[in-house]
Formats: sequence, C-alpha cells, structure tokens
Amino acid sequence: MASVEMQGIDIVADSERTAKPRDLFLPWFASNISVFGMSYGAWVLGWGISFWQSTIISVISVVVSFVFCGVIALGGKRGSVPTMVMSRAAFGVEGAKLPGIMSWLVSIGWETTLAITAVLATNTVLTRLGWQSSDSTAVSVSATVIVAVLIVLGAMAGYHIIMKLQTWLTWITGITTVIYVLLVINKIDWSALTALPSGSVPQMIGAGTMVISGMGLGWVNIAADWARYQRRDTPGVQIVFWNTFGGALGPAVLIVFGLMLAGSSSELSDNIGMDPVGALATLLPTWFLIPFLLTAILSLLSGAINGIYSSGLTLLTLGIKIQRPLASLIDGTILTIGTIYVVFFSPTFIGPFQSFLITLGVPLAAWAGIMMADIAMRRKDYDEASLFDGSGIYSRINWSAIVLLILSTIIGWGLVTNGFADEAAWNNWQGYLLGLIGGVHGPWGDANIGVLLALIIGFFGYLAISYRRIRQQEDR
Repeated sequence: MASVEMQGIDIVADSERTAKPRDLFLPWFASNISVFGMSYGAWVLGWGISFWQSTIISVISVVVSFVFCGVIALGGKRGSVPTMVMSRAAFGVEGAKLPGIMSWLVSIGWETTLAITAVLATNTVLTRLGWQSSDSTAVSVSATVIVAVLIVLGAMAGYHIIMKLQTWLTWITGITTVIYVLLVINKIDWSALTALPSGSVPQMIGAGTMVISGMGLGWVNIAADWARYQRRDTPGVQIVFWNTFGGALGPAVLIVFGLMLAGSSSELSDNIGMDPVGALATLLPTWFLIPFLLTAILSLLSGAINGIYSSGLTLLTLGIKIQRPLASLIDGTILTIGTIYVVFFSPTFIGPFQSFLITLGVPLAAWAGIMMADIAMRRKDYDEASLFDGSGIYSRINWSAIVLLILSTIIGWGLVTNGFADEAAWNNWQGYLLGLIGGVHGPWGDANIGVLLALIIGFFGYLAISYRRIRQQEDR
C-alpha cells in the first residue's frame, strides 16, 4: 500500500529504484493533458500567423521542448537524486544554489498559474450554472481554498501516492477531453481557418518560443525528479522517449485543436486571454459543464501537484533543514497567496502569464543548455557522494558555469520584450539589445529570440569550457 514519501533530496537506494521507463509516461501525460493546452491555440494565432504555420510550429516546438526534459531526466537515473541536486555537478555544491533559487521561482510561478486557471474556470462555470453575481466573491474564495488544499495535500503525499493518482487522472482527463472535442467540433469553421493570413519568419519564431517556454522548458528544472527511481541499467534512450512521448502527446493534439477553435471565433480567442479554461467551457452544453469543470480542475491540479512536489525538493537543496512534506506545505502557502492576488486584484491573466514565461524562461533556458551539455559529455554516472560534499570532485563553486549562466541570461534578456507593458509593467526593462537587430519595433522585436539564444550559448559555451574539467573528474 502506498504511503507518504519521506524521501527528501538524499540518494535513492537501489532497492527503491524499481520503476520502469514506461512509468514515466503517466506523470508527464497527466500533467500536460489539461484542456488549458487548447488555450495556446489562441495565443499562437495572436502572433499573426496562419493556421498551417501555427500547426507546424506548435507541434515542432512542443516535441523539442519535451526532448529537453528527456535529456535532463537522464541525470536522475545517473545520480539517484532530484534535478537541482544533480545540477551541483555543473555549478558546484554551493554554486548550484543560484540556479536553485531560479528553479524554485519558476516552479512556484507555474503551480500558481495552474491554480489560478483552476479557480477562474470554477468561477466561470458556476456563474453559467446560475450563481448570482453577489455570490461571486464567496465562490472565488471557496474555489481558491479548495484548489490550494488539494494541491498541497497531493504534493505532501509524495512520489508513490502521486504515481497512483496519475493513473486515474490520466484516464479521467483523457476520456473527458475526447468527449469535449466531440461536443464542440461542430464549432470549427474551416473557411475562417484557411482565410487566416500568413506571417513572417520572426513571427513564427516568436510563437514557437512562447510554446517552448510554456511547455517542456517550463518543466526542465524538475525533469530528473521522477527518473531517479529508474533502475541503473535502464537504457537512456528509453527514458528520453517515454519522457518526451508522455509530455508532448497531449499538448501537441490539444494545441492544434485549440488553433481550430480560436481561428474559427475571434470572440473566443479574445476571451481566452481573460480566462483560458472558462472561455472554452462557454462552447459546451449545460449538462456537460460539471464533468468538464471537474476534469479541468483535476488535470490542472495534476500538474500543480507535480510542481509543488518538486519545488519542495528544490527548497531543500537551498539548505533549509526541514522534512520534504513540510517544504511542500510552505510552497503551497505561497501558491495560495499568489492565486489570491491574481484572482482578486489582477485585471487580466494572459499579460502577467506570458511576461512571466519569457522572463524566467531566459535563465531557465541557459541553465537547461548547460545541464544538457554536462549530461552529454559525461561517460559515467555521477559521483553521488560528491554531490553532497563541497570537497569532492565537483567542488564548492564552479565559477565558470555561474559566469556562463549570468552572461547567457544578460544577453537573453536583452533580446526579449514585454508585450504586455500595461498588465506587466514591472518587465518593461527588457529588450536593451534589440537596437542591434532593428530595434523593438523591427522584424525581430517581438520574436523573443533571447530565450533560444540563451539555451544555445549555455550549451555550446559549457561544451567549450568544461570538457577538460569533466574528463579530469571522471579519470579520478
């Protein structure tokens, strides 16, 4: 019988590493099958590209983004530790706290985003079912409390219980999503879709960057947390495949269907910016609203539970001496505060959300590039003891990796823009290098190539500066 997991960031014993590669499918699929993925269809079309351009760039971006997760997941098997502990091999035992703080912020932001979406969906559907406007505040408060409690309890339960939950969530969300598609497929207007004008290459890259940032790239900092329970002799290609297949399958299908719906109705496309899941619910007959709501919330909670579980582990890597369930509780409390702010005080959803994705997407991409290069260059498993000992082969601080991370981030931030200056004014400082390639209003001004460039610089920069260091570590 599954019990609450007390395993923290310490090394997973071989006796506990009993998972099979296909077991990776469940947590990744369940976390990304949410109807929330359909909302990306409207956001991709917002870049001014055609339906076919949107379809091609979305599918490619989704798959590539989860390949990143698959590669980094290899580190979990090689080190028997969570992702941000594995990161110590590249940055040093103490140096890894810098990307650890970034990772924690990304995870908290993502879980809060999913919780906000669940609350907004609840409000919209309950209003449609006849709740009076005077009760709207009470509905919002109740929805926020319920969502937060479910997320925190699931995350505190830990790996084994979460894996069992994901089995049921995968079937429930999958079946309900299929029913949703069948009910609204008649809303698709092919003449409207084919009439959408084509966009430029920079516009396509901008849309692709947004999808990459919102899909796999948003999960890379926790990608190894599940793979650490894989057997040591598990082929790496199977870990990459099941990670990618599980993560990319749902979003690839959902985004394309979302493109069809959003491209058929400009009103729906506009409403998705305010309330992603709630807007999609307006297409449904009343009798299916409750099943849709419950499934949407469950799918969103699935992703949030996984995220809070991993953000709790990240909190432990920063040196906080508490048990893993308590770390999840702390992060859940912060999630609740963030959800209350956006639900009750923020005028829109899409502005802060996309601005958040791009801003934290830059350093996260740089970190992902560095870690993928580190994994690619190593011929042996990580020295597990040295991941917890600053006097070991990975040292306390690897300044070259830290400088590379900072440099990649500075360059990346200089080549992204905040497209929501009013809703997210705190991000208007970005884009300071765009003058070199035509300015903010030039063809590349909104493409946010800084995210991809940060990843590329991190990857090839680390290959160049760390090859000798890694060979010396493995020859000891």
